[in-house]
Amino acid sequence: MPSTTRFLSPSEAAKRLGVSAKALRLYEQRGLVAPGRTEAGWRTYGQKELDRAAEIVALRALGFSLAQVERVLDGNSSGLEPTLAAHQAALESQLRQLANTVEKVRGLRSDLMQGRAPTIDELMDLQAPSSEVRVAFELPWPWGGELFELRDIRSLNYIIGPLGSGKTRLAHSLAEALPDAVMLGLERLEDGGIAAAKSLLESDPRLKSRVDEAMAWLVEDGAGTSDALIALLVGLEAEGPDALVVDMIEQGLDHATQEALIAWLRRRGPDARALFMLTRSCAILDLSAVGPDETIILCPANHSPPVQVAPYPGAPGYEAVATCLASPEVRARTAGVVALRQLG
Repeated sequence: MPSTTRFLSPSEAAKRLGVSAKALRLYEQRGLVAPGRTEAGWRTYGQKELDRAAEIVALRALGFSLAQVERVLDGNSSGLEPTLAAHQAALESQLRQLANTVEKVRGLRSDLMQGRAPTIDELMDLQAPSSEVRVAFELPWPWGGELFELRDIRSLNYIIGPLGSGKTRLAHSLAEALPDAVMLGLERLEDGGIAAAKSLLESDPRLKSRVDEAMAWLVEDGAGTSDALIALLVGLEAEGPDALVVDMIEQGLDHATQEALIAWLRRRGPDARALFMLTRSCAILDLSAVGPDETIILCPANHSPPVQVAPYPGAPGYEAVATCLASPEVRARTAGVVALRQLG
């Protein structure tokens, strides 16, 4: 009797699992899932492969590195405690946010009973996680002093736009306007910046411990060690600022390292300090993987004011964001142009 199992293409399987096709390729490269092949050599996913991939997706959602996923699937639970502790902290943060929202709803209902209708802002505030940091400032040239307001600052914030759109100026303005924020610029990749980062590691044992722990997780997840990654981690793990603005966070990092980096940043949870990342990388900003604690800020090509963009096809600005995101090959070809122009 012929099998009734329907075999899916990688794109169909990815859509059903809620991940990107490149994520499935990464799982295959790490030996975590083995799709079948048609006579023509095309990859196919049957029920067995889909079930296996679903297990991987679920474990990744808990913050496990690919190496940890492999160990769990093999029945080895070593090294899971820190990841489970981080997941517990994230859940507890969500509970606090939910309790805060419940209190707001209770207060609005009480106001209604007394004849006071809620404002639109109060109702909209129920939709998004509350944020203690809000910022408003006049936009620099090329916007000509228009007011920019960012009311909902989340743990991960992407700043994107084509060359010449003003995104770098927006980033510097954010770093100046946000309370206790620091700008981590491209000078971190210069010889002096790398030397300064390594000097900080030698003088601060606690910082070195945090960077070493982060590096170990990243390498487990497929990242390659480099001076660029070390300099970035020193900036990310340094104590002090409440917010960090990073210029072209992917600069100097290969594709696998970028994918490991964004997975590591996501496991910090919603209570982590706000991180604003300028990027043009589809590995850093995978539109199919953007979560509820992440915001996309687009600087349009026509110098309209920056806008927040929802990560859904058809949303205003979505196609413009997708057009800005470059493949690793394009990023390699345009790296010199970006460094030369510095107009973005």
